[in-house]
Amino acid sequence: MKIAFSTLGCPEWTWEEIIAAARDLGYDGVEVRGVEGEMYVPSARPFTGSNAEKTKLRLKSLGLEIPCLTSSCYLFEADDRNAIKEGTDYILLAEELGVPYVRVLGDRDPAPGTGIDDNIVSDNLARLAEFAGQHGVTVLIETNGVYSDSGRLAALIEKTGHPNAQVLWDIHHPYRFAGEPVEKTYETLKNHIRMVHIKDSVMEQGKLKYKITGQGDVPVRVALKLLKSSGYTGYVSLEWVKRWNMELEDPGIVIPNFINFVKTVV
Repeated sequence: MKIAFSTLGCPEWTWEEIIAAARDLGYDGVEVRGVEGEMYVPSARPFTGSNAEKTKLRLKSLGLEIPCLTSSCYLFEADDRNAIKEGTDYILLAEELGVPYVRVLGDRDPAPGTGIDDNIVSDNLARLAEFAGQHGVTVLIETNGVYSDSGRLAALIEKTGHPNAQVLWDIHHPYRFAGEPVEKTYETLKNHIRMVHIKDSVMEQGKLKYKITGQGDVPVRVALKLLKSSGYTGYVSLEWVKRWNMELEDPGIVIPNFINFVKTVV
């Protein structure tokens, strides 16, 4: 399997600092969710105008990939033109950069929300998947919110019925919010998993506290060994939510720790 980290974890780093760290630490790729002060990746400096081709060539020269452009495209509202536009903008940029996946969401937050209509999510996902397929990209819906329930997500994927609509398995959310063993989540979704997010945490006095990989109680080692034994060859990516929670440990500590942790397991 290949190893990446999300730019969500290093919001104060420049793009050059991000890719230099990835190269120096031995990462295979960088998952892009915001760069510097810009969260809307199609508007970020390294990916606008002629910079996009330069960035593509620069990454190739460093032996790095972008496995996924991680959008904030929410699919739970009917006729949401802004969400669909965001999804299509990300898909077009992914095509330009040669990135295989764009992440979308069926629920807003990691913990399950309310009032999510599977029919609306499925219809919007199918629309994006059809567009993505025309541009050589696959849309990945994450195991977050109500879709932390792997059975519900599997049913959604079946209902959508499009080969370019697949799954990003965030191992944290089904374990933490749906009470699922990682073995159950994997078994339910294994035919659709194309990328994996890794986060670790503990519950302290009823509140979620994110932890450096291996220091929480999320069964990260179990998940990694499961992926290895199954022959998974895709990316596992550290999603350290530093941008949303600036008191979390510095990326200069967390990002080196992650790749060392993964390599000791797999």
